[in-house]
Amino acid sequence: MTSPFFQPSLNIIKPYALMDLDDTLFQTQRKIDAWELPTTEPENLICATVNKQGEPLSFMSQRQAVFFNWLLASTELIAVTARDRQEIKRVKLPFNSWQVLTHGAIILTSDGELLSTWQQHMYNALAPLQDKLNQLSEVFANHSKGANSQLVFTPHSDTFDSGKISYNASNKHKLTIYLAIKHAQKDHQALKELAAQLPILVPDFDTHFYVHVNANNLAILPHAVHKRHAVQFLLEQHLDHQRPSFGFGDSLADLPFLQLLDWYGMPNHGQIHEQFQA
Repeated sequence: MTSPFFQPSLNIIKPYALMDLDDTLFQTQRKIDAWELPTTEPENLICATVNKQGEPLSFMSQRQAVFFNWLLASTELIAVTARDRQEIKRVKLPFNSWQVLTHGAIILTSDGELLSTWQQHMYNALAPLQDKLNQLSEVFANHSKGANSQLVFTPHSDTFDSGKISYNASNKHKLTIYLAIKHAQKDHQALKELAAQLPILVPDFDTHFYVHVNANNLAILPHAVHKRHAVQFLLEQHLDHQRPSFGFGDSLADLPFLQLLDWYGMPNHGQIHEQFQA
């Protein structure tokens, strides 16, 4: 038996495109200038996100806008991002498929609803860690209030469904997911040094948590919270195994989920690119 030769077909099956957002499809003006991105003249910039006051914050270059438009028309585009459910609302781009949010702790369906099976899985993983996360939160919150502190501390939380309803009690529980720290003066080296000290300062830190540092963002995350875990769940439980998948991401934290796909790549800037250049 011989295999047939390829024949073009008019039956186009859209691949899945699983895409990181910040610094992959858009970025701030500061990073545009630092990376010297092409087609970013003021008349070519397209607003992609706004800040809490509704003011333009991140922008797409003309090339990025063309790329994103092609993705919308030619693929089933799935956002995979560290942004939480409030932060994703400030992204002014149309998404109509699955969304993996909050470093993978949250999965939204195409209708914008929480995926209940993933919610219950994450509840079971996060509930036992709440005391440790709250203790860490208290330490960093107190430190960030100090007169000389340059750290800006933000805990990220969401509501999770335990799947169990007891008498006079809801099955909805607000849980801390991860802790984020920025440096007021954007001292990236200071954040790297803090990340290196955490396993020494916090007992059993490595047993429960890992640290991701990218530019002016330091995240302390439970091992259960990872884009890779959520993407693997989607690929195995909800996506069509016959359809191809590809994706892009700029961060070292994106690499594990990208490696689950049939093809993956990175923009010619950002953390992964810099790592390979080095």
